[in-house]
Amino acid sequence: MTILIELALLAIGFFLLVKGADWFVEGASGIADRFGIPQLVIGLTVVAMGTSAPEAAVSIAAALKGTADITVGNVVGSNIMNILVILGLASVITVIAVSKTTVHYEIPFMLAITAVFAYLGYADGEIGFMDGIILWGCFIAYLSYMFVMCNKGLMQTEEVIVSGSFPMLIIKGIIGMGLIIFGSDITVDAATELAKIFGMSERLIGLTIVAFGTSLPELVTSVVAARRGKADIAIGNIVGSNIFNILFVVGTSALIIPIVFAEKFLFDCMIAFGAGVLLWICIARKKELDRVGGLVLLICYGAYFGYLMVQ
Repeated sequence: MTILIELALLAIGFFLLVKGADWFVEGASGIADRFGIPQLVIGLTVVAMGTSAPEAAVSIAAALKGTADITVGNVVGSNIMNILVILGLASVITVIAVSKTTVHYEIPFMLAITAVFAYLGYADGEIGFMDGIILWGCFIAYLSYMFVMCNKGLMQTEEVIVSGSFPMLIIKGIIGMGLIIFGSDITVDAATELAKIFGMSERLIGLTIVAFGTSLPELVTSVVAARRGKADIAIGNIVGSNIFNILFVVGTSALIIPIVFAEKFLFDCMIAFGAGVLLWICIARKKELDRVGGLVLLICYGAYFGYLMVQ
C-alpha cells in the first residue's frame, strides 16, 4: 500500500509540474506581451526557460533537501533521455530536418558545456557557487547568441497566443509557479521514499523516473509535433533544452546551495556526451534525423537503461 501511495504521489507531482509550467509560461508570457516586450525576447526567455521549469524546480528542491544525487541525476538523465528517447521516438514517427546552425554551433556548444559540467563536478566533488557563476556566464552568452541568430532569421522561437484579461494572466502565472513549487516538493519526497522502499539509489531514481517525469513536456511536444509533420525544429528545441538544463538549472541550483557531485556521475556525463556525439554523427551528412538514426538512439538508451538496472 505504501508503494502505491508513493507512486500516486509521484504521478501527482509530475502532473503539477507539467501543468504548472504550462500555466506559468502562459501567464508570464501574456504579462510580458501586455507590457510591449517583443515576442522574440519572450520566446527566448520566458517560454524557453518555462520548459526547463520542472527540471529546475525538482533539482533545486532536491538540493535543498540534501538529496543531491536526484539533482544531478535529474539533469543528466533528462539530457540523455531528451536525445536518445524523445528524438528517437520523434524520428521513428517522421524524418526530422535539422538546421545548419544546430549542426555547426548548438550541438558542439552542448557537447562543450556537458564536458565543462562534468569537469567542474568531478574536479572537487561538487558544483559550488563559483561553478554556478561560470555556468550562468555561459548561459548569458548562449542567450545573446540566440538573440543574434533570431534577429538574423536563422533561428525560430515559439510565439505565445495571449488570451484572457491582465488580472487572469497574473493569477495564472502565480498559480503556475505555486504548482511548480508544490509539485517539485511532492516529486522529490516521493522519489526519495521509493528509492528507500526498493533499495534503489537516489542516483538511479534521478536518472530514470524523475528524469522521465520532468522531461514529459519535451516528450509530448516533440512527439505531437512529429505526428503533425511539424518536427522541423524539434532537434533544435531538444538541444536548447539540454543546454538550459545544464546552464540554467544546475547554474541556478549551485548559486543557492553547493551540489554534491558523486564520482559515479562522471560515467553518466560521458553517456550524455556520447549521446550528443551520436546525434551529431546521425545528422551531420544529410542534415536530418531519419528512422534508422532514431532506432539507433532508442537501442542505445535501451543498453544504457539495462546497464543502470544491473548496477
